[in-house]
Amino acid sequence: MDLRPQDSDTARAFFERNFQPVRIARLGEVDGLLTGYFEPVVAGSRFPSPEFHVPVYRRPRDLVAAGYSPASVAFPNKGVRIGRRTANNELVPYYDRGAIEAGALDGQKLEICWLKDPFDLLTMQIEGSARVILEDGTPLRISYDSHNGYRYGSIERVLVERNLIPRQEMSVQRIRDWMAAHPDEAAKVRAANRSYVFFHVTGLSNEGEPVGAQGVPLTPGRSIAVDRVHEYGTPFFIEANLPIESGKSASRFGRLMIAQDTGSALVGPARADLYWGAGDDAGRIAGRIRHPGRFAMLVPRELDLVAAGRQMPLPVPKPKIAEGEVDKTDGKGHAPSANAGAIAAGKEMSKHPASPAPKPKMLASDIKKEAKKEDGKGRATSANAGATAAGKEMPKHPASPVSKPKMLASDVKKEVKNEDGKGRATSANTGATVAGKDLRKHPASLALKPKMAASDVKKEVKKEDGKGKATSPNTGATVADRQPSKHPASPAAKPKAPAIEVKKRDGKGKANSANSANSGEDWRATVGSGRPSAPARMAN
Repeated sequence: MDLRPQDSDTARAFFERNFQPVRIARLGEVDGLLTGYFEPVVAGSRFPSPEFHVPVYRRPRDLVAAGYSPASVAFPNKGVRIGRRTANNELVPYYDRGAIEAGALDGQKLEICWLKDPFDLLTMQIEGSARVILEDGTPLRISYDSHNGYRYGSIERVLVERNLIPRQEMSVQRIRDWMAAHPDEAAKVRAANRSYVFFHVTGLSNEGEPVGAQGVPLTPGRSIAVDRVHEYGTPFFIEANLPIESGKSASRFGRLMIAQDTGSALVGPARADLYWGAGDDAGRIAGRIRHPGRFAMLVPRELDLVAAGRQMPLPVPKPKIAEGEVDKTDGKGHAPSANAGAIAAGKEMSKHPASPAPKPKMLASDIKKEAKKEDGKGRATSANAGATAAGKEMPKHPASPVSKPKMLASDVKKEVKNEDGKGRATSANTGATVAGKDLRKHPASLALKPKMAASDVKKEVKKEDGKGKATSPNTGATVADRQPSKHPASPAAKPKAPAIEVKKRDGKGKANSANSANSGEDWRATVGSGRPSAPARMAN
């Protein structure tokens, strides 16, 4: 039964009656990308000779794909791991183009035929099929079978990047001429494309067109190769301005085309390779096309697009961010969290710390006497300064600290101006963040440091080293690169600091915020035209 329409009006009425057009493109884009391909016709021989010295290989017996069964219809084109098995049954990468052209497959009797020019073989591998005219005139039809598992690398890109051919002079004929004039350097350029395609024989006839991945012969000007997200046989209406008549001008192109082939370089919903036929003329048209185009996919009217859309998978929802971390801003207006110093060092504070006990109140008399512990440069040292300067850190799991005591109104006023020269408040954790470390996540319950008598305080205030730097209880340990025990018994808590402690500044007047030390570090994370293989061709 002949299902062909008798005229174009009948065909048009059929598609309008049974299909609805749906515009498709990548998310956020309008146009897709169009390229062209064809079937090369080259001279060849059944036997090697000085003239015919380039082998065309069939699939090697040791080429395997993970999970592939030889009984399958076709060798996997993409999406699986391809390689070869070692004596230990380990799957390793297969030989690349450089190794194969150097003779890695010699002696395995894989040769289908022999060609004159390595560029002819490269063209056949890019296009995915060929007609090899043997010495006696017999046409040998060969088509894509498999590849060695490497992604296609653009020869054009390599030639431009190595300043071998100017971009404005790039063409198929220009590449052919250059490779013929520079055979040794041409081999190195070809080796940059590690992908290698193997073929199988499909017939000994000059009649008809090559068979595409769908299993039916392609139609020049009507068949396209697409990504496998589409079903074979899907009709597309494609609109573009293409240089079909000549390379100097483009003409309007609007045509109904059918998806009948594929290629590993064809990725995305609006990406197609247009088949133009066999021979040099078709090759010239295909070589000129790399243009944007609009795609309308014709969908059967009985398909409910709304219902189908409900089955679309949704992206994973973003994790919730604690509200307490949102409103804290740094000097640049960015909102770092309470753990900013730890994050900058690649650390993370505990998500569920034990509720700290309130810090005991400090007497005003105690606060005044601790206020001016400074080194020779005017930097105030803390109890942990020595340990943190040596890159050490406090224990990770001390018991829950005693909570900070409530402060009297008179005490609060004296603490308000605890700022450095730039007005940034310093905190007890400054030293820890400077070294990129973070304080321990679950500090042990710190017993309160006993109050000191006024007479004792005076004697401790001015303990300084030879350079005028105030020493802290941990200074000796840190000078020797020692570190206090990570899990000490609950230490006595530090006494309340007086309001006078507010004006601790460093010599340069810079503020040391609780987690400001690492704020200066930058912790932010600062296509060629390759056409890999397709079941019937290499995609453009």
